[in-house]
Amino acid sequence: MRTPTSRRRGAPRSLAGPRPGAREGVGRRGFLKSLPVLGAGTALLGGCASQEGAVTGVDRVLSISLGQAESHPSYGSLVSFGERLAEATDGRYGARVYANNSLGDQQETVQLVSDGAIDMAVISGTQIENSSPRFLPMNVPGVFDDIDHQNRVMLDQSIVGELFASLEPQMRLTVLGGYSQGGRHLYTAQGPIESVEDMAGLKIRVQESEIFLRLISDIGGVPTPMAYSEVYTGLQAGVLDGAENNEISYVTQRHYEVAGHFTLTNHLIGFDFLLASTDLLEEMDEQDSEALREAWAETQSEFVEIWKQETEKATQDMLDRGVVITQPEPEVFAPIIEEAGLSILEHPDDLALYDAIRAASEEGDA
Repeated sequence: MRTPTSRRRGAPRSLAGPRPGAREGVGRRGFLKSLPVLGAGTALLGGCASQEGAVTGVDRVLSISLGQAESHPSYGSLVSFGERLAEATDGRYGARVYANNSLGDQQETVQLVSDGAIDMAVISGTQIENSSPRFLPMNVPGVFDDIDHQNRVMLDQSIVGELFASLEPQMRLTVLGGYSQGGRHLYTAQGPIESVEDMAGLKIRVQESEIFLRLISDIGGVPTPMAYSEVYTGLQAGVLDGAENNEISYVTQRHYEVAGHFTLTNHLIGFDFLLASTDLLEEMDEQDSEALREAWAETQSEFVEIWKQETEKATQDMLDRGVVITQPEPEVFAPIIEEAGLSILEHPDDLALYDAIRAASEEGDA
């Protein structure tokens, strides 16, 4: 059991809303506003059965931007959310899912939801930190034990309620919750990885964020920022020695072909956040707005079980393909991972949120 944090605090940093430049316009804004299937124009989709990923026969179809492909579990889950929403609102609202970042990359879609050009978007934890550093404690290594612990926190308004509403005044964004990315682990071309010494000198692809750069350095590797789309060729060419991600992404991206050692470090339980236009929620009548939130809470919890099943399938696929899966002893990486996460948190409010999240883990174990 972890005890409440008592760490050295650095100079406080600002927690006030978006960072400088966060409201710069994007090139797609005018184009998207001209499309009849987006924003307020989504009513024109009602009854149109030819629209892939859309609930039909409703008064208004809400647009949802997603970076993942149609084959990813989150796509099917969002389609189900649209169906659940249509039923809960007696056909007043449904949803259409736009996969593969077809409405723009995540930075663009945050702005577009803020502007009301699209209704909702699923974005990464790293991206939401660009909107507000207050979300940092939810994205640090070691804060969540597993996806069940994570889901309890994300649905607990006493922990996340104020935080999820914090973007509303300045950016007109409401966080409804989101999707677990599951546990993230290391995978390498050579192995097995059973100790910090085994990591020495290995170039590991990371997202370009302070958290990942520090974590990989602390466990002995050489953090190497690189676009996700370039990881396969980077591993194939030997520019990278490894990367880190969850089992599902490892399999769907076929990284087992170029990195056959998978090490269960569970260094981060990732989360993609679902943003909604605050103006949209305020325009809806109270009954429909509440129905939307309840439909999403059901969808989010359902996805946890889907993710567990898909992770089991991916793991079996890995074994069938000859991937070597290694489970290091807990004392090897766990203390380093926890310390790496805590070392990033400097403001007392960050540490208070971290402690509240950890306490939710202990309550779940009781």
